[in-house]
Amino acid sequence: MSTKRVIIAGGGTGGHIYPGIAIARALQKMDPTVEVHFVGTSQGLEKKIVPREGFPLHLIESGKLNVPSLSRKIKTLFKIPVGLWQSVRLLWQLKPLYVIGVGGYASGPFVLAASIIGFNTAVWEPNAMPGMANRLLSRFVDKCFVVFNEARQFLKSDNIIQTGMPVREEIEKGGHRTDSDGLFHVLAFGGSQGARAINYCLRDALNGGGEWTKDISVVHQLGSLDFAEVSAKYKNAPFKVEAHEFIFDMPKYYQWADIIICRGGASSLAEAAAFGIIPIVIPLPAADDHQQKNAESLVARNAGRMILQKDLTPERLISEVQSLRHDKALRDQMVQNIKSFYIPQAATTIAKEILQ
Repeated sequence: MSTKRVIIAGGGTGGHIYPGIAIARALQKMDPTVEVHFVGTSQGLEKKIVPREGFPLHLIESGKLNVPSLSRKIKTLFKIPVGLWQSVRLLWQLKPLYVIGVGGYASGPFVLAASIIGFNTAVWEPNAMPGMANRLLSRFVDKCFVVFNEARQFLKSDNIIQTGMPVREEIEKGGHRTDSDGLFHVLAFGGSQGARAINYCLRDALNGGGEWTKDISVVHQLGSLDFAEVSAKYKNAPFKVEAHEFIFDMPKYYQWADIIICRGGASSLAEAAAFGIIPIVIPLPAADDHQQKNAESLVARNAGRMILQKDLTPERLISEVQSLRHDKALRDQMVQNIKSFYIPQAATTIAKEILQ
């Protein structure tokens, strides 16, 4: 009897890797005989995360084309043929039942090679505005899984399934407020690496003091680059503020928070939806504005607020926080609206589609 193998291709950031791991866990839960392999590159976080999660990782050559640097584009163009050859060799070696791309450098060449050879293929797209690789791959793959319904119009496929965001089991369970200390709880983070624009703006807003800091409690994940500098500024604050370099137990703080201040990554917004927390989103500026499109989808349904980074000032941030803080009826309505964005059991849905 031949081994049932599924290959998950992609990586780079946690936003690609952790949904892939959620899909892998769902596949193994559904059928313990399935063997899941990951394919990535040496440049991404997958080298650290995937082996620690207990899955085999294979590396291929690839890179990013959507960059302003001409030298990086040229380097990537030379890497792509090598990566395609490595992909073909690996595909013949593993002979997978299915290949799914979850975004990141390795996803494009590996899924393309698998599709051309004739393996069953799919891509998963987390953003309202799909990236260039998935827009191209959508013509070749058997299925496209999307988080945002808005992504459909950009994908050239007859088989698009809205599944939502595959999340870790502890996020899947969601939760509700666990703290009743009478303070207004603000959780701020900019992804696993932090976000300097958010870090500096919130630092200045808090250090400016004023009425808005009364009866407030802030937890701020800063990332490694800004942790020492910004946390030092908080040491003598006359209100409750915790600075963290990295937060491992995010569910604990999601259950604690009234609102979050964050980037517009699909994972962050899906986790906010799972816990019913209103986000104030400061999208990361990018060529395709995919985080802005994600945030616009929420704003259009009154499920979140958005401040473009070019408009981000301490005064604007304080104004957005205060408008939510002082309108309980509005917050209650927005909580219901953000909850409607969450589609449960996304990883299980994708695993079922793969194993059919």
